[in-house]
Amino acid sequence: MPAWFPSLSQHFLLGTAALLIYILSARARRERRAPAAAIAWVMGLALLPYLMLPLYLLFGQRKLKAAPRPHATAISMQTHWAADLLVSFGLNPPAPCRTRFHADGAEAREALWDVIDSARERLDLCTFLIGSDDFGREALARLAQRARAGVQVRLLLDGLGGWSVPRDGLRALKEAGANVSVFRPLFSTRRRGPRNLRNHRKLTIADGRRLWAGGRNLAAEYFTGSDGTAPWIDLSFDLEGDVAAAAAIQFDSDWAATLGKTCPVSPAGAASVGADESLAQFLPSGPDQSEDTAQALLIDACFRASHRLLAVTPYFVPDDSLKTALRLAARRGVRVTLLLPARSNHRLADFVRGRALRELAEAGAIIRLLPGMVHAKAVVVDDSLALCGSINLDLRSLLLNHESAVVFYGATEIAWLAKWLDALAKGGQDYRPQHPSLLRDIVEGLLLTVAFQL
Repeated sequence: MPAWFPSLSQHFLLGTAALLIYILSARARRERRAPAAAIAWVMGLALLPYLMLPLYLLFGQRKLKAAPRPHATAISMQTHWAADLLVSFGLNPPAPCRTRFHADGAEAREALWDVIDSARERLDLCTFLIGSDDFGREALARLAQRARAGVQVRLLLDGLGGWSVPRDGLRALKEAGANVSVFRPLFSTRRRGPRNLRNHRKLTIADGRRLWAGGRNLAAEYFTGSDGTAPWIDLSFDLEGDVAAAAAIQFDSDWAATLGKTCPVSPAGAASVGADESLAQFLPSGPDQSEDTAQALLIDACFRASHRLLAVTPYFVPDDSLKTALRLAARRGVRVTLLLPARSNHRLADFVRGRALRELAEAGAIIRLLPGMVHAKAVVVDDSLALCGSINLDLRSLLLNHESAVVFYGATEIAWLAKWLDALAKGGQDYRPQHPSLLRDIVEGLLLTVAFQL
């Protein structure tokens, strides 16, 4: 045995020390993990402590210190169970707003330019990535134009997705007077939380009153397509009202986090609804929230649904609790319909989704596989609730990433999303489960133990 190779007793001591570090740090942080994630860390630390202990110290933290929020002390008397649930997490209550969904990339682009051009005092934009293409350059040019007009422009890029941003356009934006910050840079010496906790929120906010949001990053494939290829199928929307103000508060918090500061969050009070407005609620999700807000809402929705649960997502790798909730909803007669791309841009996600899809199909869920890349994220529950934003139905999106969405309670918005999803489903084919081989079953299981980090 080489001199540098540890003896059995040394390996045992290091493995024991790694497990103690895991237990003590999890206790100190009061970390709550999905069973699969906890098992993966424990097994890895016990068997490969030399590799897994450094990875755990770098990436093992799942929750950050949340901004202080008041706890609900009594029934909030909101008009919907979901509103009561989210308010109990300290989130802003539903507020009236006027919403416009974008049926395609062309509508989304015009709405985005309109929101950017409407800013008079402040313009905040958070995105996972800006493409190094004509669309990305035009977006940066329009931001620079508003900055030169005297508008306070702040651009928040994710530390991983931001690598694709056109450097010339970014430099011109800074020269125009805009402020640019990078959320958790990969190679920064400053510690702002684990580097694997990405900011996946897509928010463009003008003067704290207008919001453009959804699943689209600022790149050609999400809007117009490029090099003769069709754009991806995606969803976005813009709205005006207090929901935009709640998104602006979240942006302030994210911006402060990049600077190593804290930004207290104070939920607003409820407001009356105008004749042309409907109630909606801003939903942030991620490690900066004290609870897994989106995950809790979706699981509760599965058990409360009475006849319909319709969802679209590009990646479907749910944890056991959400998968079980969906499966039980289908078994008790709820029409559970799941729309997925037949082949997404992440082949590993396509591979590991097989186990969950087989279980749902056996329970009676309808699964439609769609041609082309579908990047839309939306959920409709019965006729009383809809959700649209950046949240995918996978472990990373629900339990690790910083995400955001808007919960819609208005009949008009729910009907629009349901109609759009029904039309999308007609273009797909039914998923037909096949019994996996022993090798595939083993590989799926192994990959699912680490899927929360992929």
